[in-house]
Amino acid sequence: MNEIIIAIILGIIEGLTEFLPVSSTGHLILAGHFLDFTGEKEKTFSIFIQLGAIMAVVVYYWKRVLSILKFNFKEGLNVLHILFAMLPAVVVGLLLHELIKEYLFSPQTVIVALAAGGVLLIYAEKKNQRVLTESLDELTYKQAFRIGLFQCLALFPGFSRAGATIAGGILSGANHKTAAEFSFLVAVPMMFAASGLDLAKSYEVISVSDIDMFMAGFFSAFIVALIAIMSFLKLLSKVKLTPFAYYRFALAAVVALFLL
Repeated sequence: MNEIIIAIILGIIEGLTEFLPVSSTGHLILAGHFLDFTGEKEKTFSIFIQLGAIMAVVVYYWKRVLSILKFNFKEGLNVLHILFAMLPAVVVGLLLHELIKEYLFSPQTVIVALAAGGVLLIYAEKKNQRVLTESLDELTYKQAFRIGLFQCLALFPGFSRAGATIAGGILSGANHKTAAEFSFLVAVPMMFAASGLDLAKSYEVISVSDIDMFMAGFFSAFIVALIAIMSFLKLLSKVKLTPFAYYRFALAAVVALFLL
């Protein structure tokens, strides 16, 4: 299959799944396997197109992003909330980056992570947790750090960064909308940092001839993610997290049937 077509397909998958609690990385690994697009370039491409999805957050929440960048610590959500949420995953990610990329980017590990992440979603939804936080500006630093601890689970490909942080937000006392929006905003610096680190270490596997493919994936991910963000927030108010958990279980079972 033409590489540009593969890039667009993967970009659409990334845009659809980056902000849903179903694991974009897991879907990209599985899709790459079935499209016979694997190897070092595939791993770097999958991380690069996440930037397209993250840019959708910057565009959609541009006022909130500018507010955070003003470094106003007096009231409401500020850069310290983001830093507290980033810290655990940054430390663990730097320590385990090479190990994760070398050994965990496989369909087999994704199957396990899909199922485990589904269990977390159900646990977060079923646990009787009193809502303490109704909006982003009510989040405490303690809640932000606790969400950051849950984000470490997403370093395991297939677990889902969105799933881990949204579940962590709910278990920390935030309502669904606040947990989801904080998950989106924390993703911006996290994914820029992760993508920058990976590209710096993997530039040798990318050539000038790959630019068209990478940009096709980037822009398709951006457009689809922008639509997905708006749709997911509306959907989350109606269906909560449990259906996404069942989807994860079903996907893990189907993939296991074909691969194991």
